[in-house]
Amino acid sequence: MRPIRLPEPPSGTMGMPEIFEGGIYSVIRRAVVIGNGYSGAENQSVGLVRALGISERHSIYRVTRPRGGINEWLHWLPVSLHKKLVYVIKRICGDSRFPLIARGKKLVPLLNEIGSGAGLSSILEADAKQIATMARETFEKEGPLLVVASGRDTISIASSIKRLAPENVFVVQVQHPRSRLNRFDLVISPQHDYYPLTPQAQERIPRFIQRWITPYEPPTKNVVLTVGALHQADSAALRNAAATWHDEMAPLPKPLVVVNIGGPTRHCRYGADLAKQLTNSLQSVLATCGSMRISFSRRTPQKMSSIILKELGDHSKVCIWDGEEPNPHMGHLAWADAFVLTADSVSMLSEACSTGKPVYVIGADRCTWKFSDFHKSLRERGVTRPFTGKEDISESWSYPPLNDTAEAANKVRQALSERGWTLRP
Repeated sequence: MRPIRLPEPPSGTMGMPEIFEGGIYSVIRRAVVIGNGYSGAENQSVGLVRALGISERHSIYRVTRPRGGINEWLHWLPVSLHKKLVYVIKRICGDSRFPLIARGKKLVPLLNEIGSGAGLSSILEADAKQIATMARETFEKEGPLLVVASGRDTISIASSIKRLAPENVFVVQVQHPRSRLNRFDLVISPQHDYYPLTPQAQERIPRFIQRWITPYEPPTKNVVLTVGALHQADSAALRNAAATWHDEMAPLPKPLVVVNIGGPTRHCRYGADLAKQLTNSLQSVLATCGSMRISFSRRTPQKMSSIILKELGDHSKVCIWDGEEPNPHMGHLAWADAFVLTADSVSMLSEACSTGKPVYVIGADRCTWKFSDFHKSLRERGVTRPFTGKEDISESWSYPPLNDTAEAANKVRQALSERGWTLRP
């Protein structure tokens, strides 16, 4: 198998002393990440901060929604309205006891405390006024503040920070915010988010609802387009993972194929039938594999995982991760010779396609709307191939790896330069 040389993450700006670059008032040394509690979104922001070279000086704030019971039905509301509604219901029902609703045979609380999820104790609740005040009050000592946010619930917070401290912050919104892009200094969006503007999509949208489908207009000057999602799996991270997992994965017979199985989504629908198809195809390629490691995600339905465990769990070449820590995901990215992935996760595909190693995809034919467009773009670039079960895994192939995170970081540097600012790790 021919090794693939991964692109190095961009280094921070190194050059003349700050006095010749405009002084401390034009040098960004720190960042704030606004998250929504979902790793797929937060990893994109942290990955961008890593690529910019300031990961050692960033803080994470989180926009959290009430969870549990009826709250699961209210996620379509803007997060601020959702919280206000929670407050009103708590005032009516009392703080100590909340009505219960039945979910099947299980009773669950109507309301849970905001931010009560595991792991939130060390992460501050995002407050636009507090962050903007901090940016203004520390500007003379610390310089400008970079704000990176990702996910629908972070849009109002990030835009408010920009409005409250426009001279002290540079705000980057990752993932398309649907409308009013001028609220941000920079928007980083995958190309497939603009699928609704393509002729194919326009033909599928009834004319009377076209004006309600976002985005409404082509990318503006402050939009950076990517192929896939940003992530943290850069060359430095993979080298560290290779060292960490060396003792466990280096002895495995080659080629090592890593199989990552996600779960159905609104635009990528599948179930037990795909699990059976995947199982049959994996059994067919085992003859050309040295070893195979399989992982499920938290979204994988039990019916799917049960089928795969039953058919492949006892095979001598197969190891199925049991879900216990430590998570081998980064080790798999570093040591795999090829990947077989389900089509549902843009993040999972983006990470694998950044390695330059063969990536086979199953289930892309079941994806619709912009996700179908995403898979089409990967195939046209030669980055992925459909997984049929007829592959010879020992035969390698390569392609120019996706390098979205580093390329987006360069665009951020360019935008900062146009403003007269620079980055200093």
